[in-house]
Amino acid sequence: MQVEAEVVSLLQGVVNWLLRTTAGRSVIALAVLFVGWYCSRVAVRMLGRPVAQRFERQSLTRTILRMIRLSIMLVAIAVAAGVMGIGAGNILLSVTVLSAAVGIILAPIVGNYVSGLFVLADQPYEIGDMIEIVDATDTGLRGFIEDITLRYTKVLSEDNTLLVVPNATIRERDVINYSAEDERTRRSLDMTVSYEGDLAEARRIMVRSARAVDGVISGGPTIRIGSARYPARPTCNIVRYADHGILLRLRYWLRTPYYDAPIRSEIQRRIWEELADADVEIPYPHMHHVFDETSGEAHVTNGPRDGAGPDLSDRR
Repeated sequence: MQVEAEVVSLLQGVVNWLLRTTAGRSVIALAVLFVGWYCSRVAVRMLGRPVAQRFERQSLTRTILRMIRLSIMLVAIAVAAGVMGIGAGNILLSVTVLSAAVGIILAPIVGNYVSGLFVLADQPYEIGDMIEIVDATDTGLRGFIEDITLRYTKVLSEDNTLLVVPNATIRERDVINYSAEDERTRRSLDMTVSYEGDLAEARRIMVRSARAVDGVISGGPTIRIGSARYPARPTCNIVRYADHGILLRLRYWLRTPYYDAPIRSEIQRRIWEELADADVEIPYPHMHHVFDETSGEAHVTNGPRDGAGPDLSDRR
């Protein structure tokens, strides 16, 4: 006990000696900041699993852990400021001035944080979801949610490009979430066949080609969307009798939306191969010009006249 008392007394003497000089106070302040940084990391590591089990959502879990870490660092900064002789009044004044500067100059950044709170509260998407951000021209970027913070959202595109979108910006755009609740996604494929071909066979080929591709739901109970129910198996319907042929529309369901392009390509490849042996033809766009007794006459020459260009002036 006597040895411990002497060690404590020695440490107090060293601290008091350091506090007498500016350099000593700086060393203690840096030590406090280091201890605060280390404690914040330990706290995040210890509380990570309990917080994740409590809130379940990754985005909310990460935000709460970031706030815990920030709170510990703010306490460490306040203690370090006290060591350096900065009183609570000075800290309050600094915070007031900083708040005014933030309100005037950094308003867009504050708007991003406010929008981040709405994103976390509304839950339009979650980390790992596949989304598409649609702009004013109806063209969008499709990708996966990599991270959600109070200030921005990270989207990893299908081209392996990381896009950082401010939350204030993403809230102003239309966001299509392909992974919300039910990952099954309905897709359609249009094809025009000639009037001379076998219409029933064309429809069977399209349905058969879709059912044979992995990733397409080939059958089962009807899929309910709201109050409507749709057949799970691929279906092919006649859309309209168009100018160059009959427009057919194949509708099919994907188990997941992540491989839309290759599955669509495989369906079209199978359709193309089966069309070679069937009485079905995909027509080329064509146009017929019909002339009768009311069409009039056109007078043209085959070549230039007197070195000039073709005489097309006498036309009616």
